[in-house]
Amino acid sequence: MTTNPDLLKALIQDSSLLPQAETLEVKRKKGYLHIGIPKEIAFQENRVALVPEAVALLVAHGHRVKIESKCGEGSNYTDNDYSEAGAEVCYDVADVYKCDIIFKVAPPTETEVELMHGNQTLISALQLSVQPKELLKKLMEKKVTAIAWDYIKDEDGFYPVVRTMGEIAGTTSVTIAAELLSNYEHGKGVMLGGIAGVQPARVVILGSGIVGEYAARAALGLGASVRVFDSSLSRLRRLQNNLGQRLFTSVLNPSMMAESVRRADVVIGAIRSKYGRTPCIITEEMVESMKEGSVIIDVSIDQGGCFETSRVTNHNNPTFIKHGVIHYCVPNIASRVSRTASIGLSNIFSPILLEMGNHGGCKELIKDDAGFRSGVYMYKGTLTSEALGKVFGLKYKSIELLMLGM
Repeated sequence: MTTNPDLLKALIQDSSLLPQAETLEVKRKKGYLHIGIPKEIAFQENRVALVPEAVALLVAHGHRVKIESKCGEGSNYTDNDYSEAGAEVCYDVADVYKCDIIFKVAPPTETEVELMHGNQTLISALQLSVQPKELLKKLMEKKVTAIAWDYIKDEDGFYPVVRTMGEIAGTTSVTIAAELLSNYEHGKGVMLGGIAGVQPARVVILGSGIVGEYAARAALGLGASVRVFDSSLSRLRRLQNNLGQRLFTSVLNPSMMAESVRRADVVIGAIRSKYGRTPCIITEEMVESMKEGSVIIDVSIDQGGCFETSRVTNHNNPTFIKHGVIHYCVPNIASRVSRTASIGLSNIFSPILLEMGNHGGCKELIKDDAGFRSGVYMYKGTLTSEALGKVFGLKYKSIELLMLGM
């Protein structure tokens, strides 16, 4: 049988006009996550990693969430709130630590690490002061993949958790100062913003990062007179642009800073250090020159503080008076407004956990998402953080090198 080439060509052309089968993208295999949320046992840690609304979202996508009973009581969430959201309420913490993903706020203690069976994922904050060498070794022995949520980056290269907690700390520091200036706790009885015919309170802010910016926003919003000092001129310019208004800014000029502190009603320390202790830039002599009844809020106290007179306080006994000046030096200000902070954390991590499930698990998300990968400080028992390796004298390997073998 012979085939007519012209006829065959015509048939092919006609067939191309017929309805064609749609070519669909082959979807990535979805993984269903098993997440455990234990109750926080760190001192005065009132936040919870996920609020009930976030749990409901995860459960609706097929994920399984176990919570330890009363894990949300510090943020005024009940077990019933979580149960109605679809979480499994566990009365034995050991059941929570059987989950594949352990999600918490504070770094784990040695007791909590002992409860982990191994080959799990731990997502929590990373704090060198409460994460000693022996604890890291135990995590390594159990082949844990550990992710520091404060080092995770978003698509713009920023640290969303650090930013959110900084916004809370900056704003809350001003409301605390306003309370301390009133007759409450030996204050002068001064209203922060003043009224018509009455001079507003003077607020000095040291540092123009996220904490400093939001402290300035809150103080200006209440009508206070604000001065901001920082070591970086570019950060001061950025602050003014972000605020959309002109205010007094200065580099850390000792004489000008000393004069501003002497006349201030409130001084907020929001200086941060990338590594090690925060520089102490306000001397005891400068504090002694301040007006009696004025207020110091040292937000930098978790890194040692930027006032020579500062010492760590807590939420039960938050203040002390030295040289007639009220000092507030609580390191975990966000825990003071724990419900707001917990919702803020959930807003960040709900999409991340959903994306983890869509990628098929933690390993795949680490491989595909550079921002999430930046938070990994241990991968399947191998330390990947250069900083931790150098501080504790432990062997480490770059996460990027480990990814090449995946």
